[in-house]
Amino acid sequence: QVQLQESGGGLVQPGGSLRLSCAASGGRTFSTYDMGWFRQVPGKEREFVASISRNYGKTNLADYADSVKGRFTISRDNAKNTMYLQMVSLKPEDTALYYCAVGRAYDTRADAYLYWGQGTQVTVSS
Repeated sequence: QVQLQESGGGLVQPGGSLRLSCAASGGRTFSTYDMGWFRQVPGKEREFVASISRNYGKTNLADYADSVKGRFTISRDNAKNTMYLQMVSLKPEDTALYYCAVGRAYDTRADAYLYWGQGTQVTVSS
């Protein structure tokens, strides 16, 4: 069983930046997890944001939703059991509850992910 805890959300003006963190505990070695970020607004389905693969040697694969490419960067620090989402040039449409997750595989589909955090709210507004 893996426990995930997101942090770093908040209120930011359009064009601003935030860095979300996802701390993992329990389970197996953190570097062997495929992980992802998703977001959700009320009344809509959970939406893929970014994913990062387990370690392949010293490298990881990363993938992004088209809506965040060039603005968001996913990364991980295996020594700290933590994944990050650096978000810049934020837009009002980025407002959502952001979740981190551990998956069965490196994937963009929410149903490929087994363990989820509680979420951290990001609000982009002037």
